[in-house]
Amino acid sequence: MPKRLYDDACGTAHALELIGERWALLVMRELMLGARRFSELRADLPGISANVLTQRLEGLEARHLLVRRRLPPPASAQVYELTPWGYEAEPLVQVLGRWAARSPWHDPTLPISGVSVMLSFRTMIDRARVGDLRCRVGFVFGDMAYVGVLDGSGIAIARGEVRGCDLVFVGSPHALAGAVYGGVPLAVLEAEGLLRAEGDAALIARFLTLFPLPARVELPPE
Repeated sequence: MPKRLYDDACGTAHALELIGERWALLVMRELMLGARRFSELRADLPGISANVLTQRLEGLEARHLLVRRRLPPPASAQVYELTPWGYEAEPLVQVLGRWAARSPWHDPTLPISGVSVMLSFRTMIDRARVGDLRCRVGFVFGDMAYVGVLDGSGIAIARGEVRGCDLVFVGSPHALAGAVYGGVPLAVLEAEGLLRAEGDAALIARFLTLFPLPARVELPPE
């Protein structure tokens, strides 16, 4: 347990003792779609130092929120993976994300990781807009690929092979977020080589409208 405790029986206080250290919850966010290597976590959390990342991983492991394991040959690499209890924290990430998106100071143009974009789709999807739409959507960010199964209940996303998907987005997660949340025209992103969309043009255009951000809080006049 961390050295600084709140001495408060409230579950919220204890949650902050478990995952309230800077970067801790973001490290867990990056593991929500499966095990990852240290270098992958470091790349998708560019603001964290290697030393702090090591500390956070050790702390989360000590609290039984993640485990270290070694991949079988030929990879034989060490990866970090959430425990079942650790995975239960995803609703916290979703609720916090939706709540904070209403902030007048939230800047959606900042860098964003592929996992973060995938989790944001699971959080922001508007089921009424989905209606009776059913499709499989692939996402390829570098050497990482995800498949989303979209229907009226939402979008389930996991790592997987994108072959056979109805739509496929290839490129930068930041560019995809710009198209979905920032209103950046897909044609502009394609022309700049940041994002490529494969599939029916009408279906692609509809997909990009399925994740509206909540209304921002209006600040009182000064």
